[in-house]
Amino acid sequence: MKTLKLGFKSASGKKHTLNLQYNGEKLSASKIRTQMQTIAAAHLFVQAGEEIYQQPVSAKYVDTIETVLF
Repeated sequence: MKTLKLGFKSASGKKHTLNLQYNGEKLSASKIRTQMQTIAAAHLFVQAGEEIYQQPVSAKYVDTIETVLF
């Protein structure tokens, strides 16, 4: 399974990750950065009165290989 992990800093500087299951073609870095900036500008994600996805800092794909045992 391929996961797109988007890293953000919160208003207080703490790191937060938004994990998206992703099964399509790889997106370009510039397109991902633009969308992360859109997420940050929306101010939708607030936890304990603090915006948790305020500043985009990283993005990466992670491939997970599952091995069925039975």
